[in-house]
Amino acid sequence: MRSINELVRSELLDLQPYHVPVYPGMIKLDANENNYDFPEQVLEEVLSTIGGQTFGRYPDPSALQLRESLSRYTGVDRNRITVGNGSDELILDLMLAFAAGGKVVICTPTFTMYEIHAVIAGAEPVALPRKADFSVDPDAVIEAATRPGVKMVVLCSPNNPTGNTTPLEVTEKILKHTRAVVVLDEAYYEFCGETAVSLLDKYPQLVLLRTFSKAFGLAGLRLGYMLAGPEVTGIIQRVQQPFNVNAFTQQAAIRVLEWQPLFERRVRQICRSRDELFAAMRYLPGLTVYPSRANFLLFRTEMRAQQVFSGLLQRGVLVRLLDRPDLPSCLRVSVGRPEENLIFCNRLADVLRTG
Repeated sequence: MRSINELVRSELLDLQPYHVPVYPGMIKLDANENNYDFPEQVLEEVLSTIGGQTFGRYPDPSALQLRESLSRYTGVDRNRITVGNGSDELILDLMLAFAAGGKVVICTPTFTMYEIHAVIAGAEPVALPRKADFSVDPDAVIEAATRPGVKMVVLCSPNNPTGNTTPLEVTEKILKHTRAVVVLDEAYYEFCGETAVSLLDKYPQLVLLRTFSKAFGLAGLRLGYMLAGPEVTGIIQRVQQPFNVNAFTQQAAIRVLEWQPLFERRVRQICRSRDELFAAMRYLPGLTVYPSRANFLLFRTEMRAQQVFSGLLQRGVLVRLLDRPDLPSCLRVSVGRPEENLIFCNRLADVLRTG
């Protein structure tokens, strides 16, 4: 009998899945989520929209009402907005539509799912290292993007996990000198306020990605959206799964956008907490912490990163271990509520002191 592996594409056999271990009962600072409780008044409004037919009927496949709300929020025409079951679905759709059989230039270190989705879609990921300060080298990107077979360039700003932004002029320089699709992931846009929306009309190959998982606290409902020109939008509609965003998620997102000032206040609080945590971590011995425009901080330790991770875990705090060739001795901590940040900082200091 033939092994099932003989039927699988060879590159998938070597693919390492995106693994997220579960540690119950921890102070959870590993996933760049919004650690504040979802606002009760918003939740009540969401639940009030649910009727007897909501779960028994398929959701609006075009998510028209949600796209209209997003149009008011982003200033982008609703016909240039596509919603997805998390940004991950949209990333995979983009790879399937534009990159399959070709190459994808990915500015690393960055979100590892770009590489995974490229392989799943039948594309070849090409890692292009960032500079020592984690900034993007536009000339290097342009040179890489003009090589044979390159169909897509992926950037993230603010970049996960380094936290730095890519200036608008750098993004535009890349767009001017490549015919490849340029995907700019703005998942953490609300924390920095910098966006490339102004370039959408000028460059038809530009695609922006956003999410409700971070600033808006809807990680558990999985909702992302794409801003792009009509040509890209039309192609993605051909590969996207029908009824991909459920009715409850659509209604929740619409209500969240109606409460935008409330969430903006929370974002400002998270940014203040981030800056306070950054200042506190700078004084810890044997540790380098990097500035961030997102809701997390990257840090490097002189102690083995695995030892720091395990020490925090033993003390009830979960962070993200990133120790890998492009981020040696590094970890990432999400910005939590002020009391969580204080506990993390104190317990990190204890780990660094006692091992």
